[in-house]
Amino acid sequence: MTLLFATHNDHKVEELNQLLPDSISLISLNDIGCEVEIEETGVSLEENAKIKADFARMKFGLDCFADDSGLEIEALDGAPGVYSARYGGEERDMDKNIQKVWNELKGHQNTRAWFRTVFYLRLEGKEYVFKGRVEGSIIFEKRGTKGFGYDPIFIPKGYQKTFAELGDDIKNKIGHRAIATQSLIKVLGS
Repeated sequence: MTLLFATHNDHKVEELNQLLPDSISLISLNDIGCEVEIEETGVSLEENAKIKADFARMKFGLDCFADDSGLEIEALDGAPGVYSARYGGEERDMDKNIQKVWNELKGHQNTRAWFRTVFYLRLEGKEYVFKGRVEGSIIFEKRGTKGFGYDPIFIPKGYQKTFAELGDDIKNKIGHRAIATQSLIKVLGS
């Protein structure tokens, strides 16, 4: 089965391809020549995932799914959340995003955070929503070279290393997208 993942983010496609069985092949918006940047105008991860999946289904007529993921920090009332990719500015510069998180957390003892993802699947005329969440905390230094986004400053609960230090093997077992992907696989496999 070939399924369109409505994203331009090659890191996410690579991560999910590692999680999916060989019987499921992902293609991205890049693979089909879609250069349109889908506007994420929703106020929640759920809304943004639906907007992207609906756009891809209407434009290309293919079974597809989209995700929206974000880092949510307890002391910042859930921020950056839906604005995670652009937290430090519209240019999506992760160094600026991380720096803003650190600036906002100054003076807070509580660094509890979690990554959350929402998948919205449109398959054979039906719609499905899958969610994943991983708890952890923020640190005030970057550690590790694997992963992307906020991975170098996020330590998952029960570990001493950041996602960027732990690498794909661990992240693909405990990560927020890994959790949502298991639910996705169950529906695709049925």
